[in-house]
Amino acid sequence: MPERFPQLHPGAWWLWALGLGTAATRTTNPLLLALLVAASGYVVATHRSSAPWARSYLAFAKLAVAVLCVRLAFTVLLGSPVPGTHVLFTLPEVPLPDWAQGIRLGGPVTAEALLFSGYNGLKLAALLICVGAANALSSPARLLKSLPGALYEAGVAVVVALTFAPHLIADVRRLRSARRLRGRPDRGVRGLLQVGLPVLEGALERSVALAAAMDARGFGRTAEVPARVRRTTAALTLGGLLGVCAGTYGLLTAEGGTYGLPVLLAGSAAALAGLRLGGRRSPRTRYRPAPWGVRAWLVAGSGAAVAALLTLAAAREPDALNPGVVPLAVPALPLWPAVSVLLALLPAFVVPQEPRERA
Repeated sequence: MPERFPQLHPGAWWLWALGLGTAATRTTNPLLLALLVAASGYVVATHRSSAPWARSYLAFAKLAVAVLCVRLAFTVLLGSPVPGTHVLFTLPEVPLPDWAQGIRLGGPVTAEALLFSGYNGLKLAALLICVGAANALSSPARLLKSLPGALYEAGVAVVVALTFAPHLIADVRRLRSARRLRGRPDRGVRGLLQVGLPVLEGALERSVALAAAMDARGFGRTAEVPARVRRTTAALTLGGLLGVCAGTYGLLTAEGGTYGLPVLLAGSAAALAGLRLGGRRSPRTRYRPAPWGVRAWLVAGSGAAVAALLTLAAAREPDALNPGVVPLAVPALPLWPAVSVLLALLPAFVVPQEPRERA
């Protein structure tokens, strides 16, 4: 019987979130970054399921706040290369030897330095929140099942690890509760040893049962592939991954903005071709493969559109997307880049919400 609310392909959520993350790296304007965070947060609030992995968004948000605070703390303690005239307070300065020139501990802390560090820290925080949105919206198990055949063994290993970890935690809780009911200690070294042995025994039994099930299903059996295809696969995969790394570095730096996107696209195409060829050595079938439909194209396309438009805006209006801090000024909200960021809200309207279970 077909599902009333078919789930979106998990790769679409990741492409959408990576597009928002790429857009966040193109600007330090706090208003645009706040708009990106608000858009991703709204989509997560409306489409997050009740599964345990969907609660990771709050953890990424806390990590983003911690990163921002650490960046500001380093600026206060170690200073900043940004000159400033508005001194907020002065810390006792520790004298350093001559070989540590250019580094200082303490000294005056200016508003310009804090604002510059806050802008850059907010950029990294927005990137982390976008990645957290992808983790909260896409099922890790469904994403790993959608991997190409060349990454089949790695995907199975990660799925097994994700499956065994909750079982281990449940076993520890069950055994500790049983020991408490019997009046036996469940804390300390002695309690840990007496709980750990039954947990280890259960894990070994599940491992043997899983190994037998995987062997019965033919896991690890490969098909014969010609040597020419193997060499072509290795060259395409390695060259594609190097191109992806070089293109990503170019997109993250201001100097490589011209060559970053073409190199990234070429590297991605080569890597995908290599993975496609590599899948020939692992013949397998998929049980209920995740469909990639119109909604998946719209979700992934909205993230890519936001990234492309913000990249274009950074090239045409660099002062608006990267406001200066000397002299101090309130950053303005550029109109058409802000409207471009609102395209990130498209998944909230094109993807149907899944019915949540009542408590």
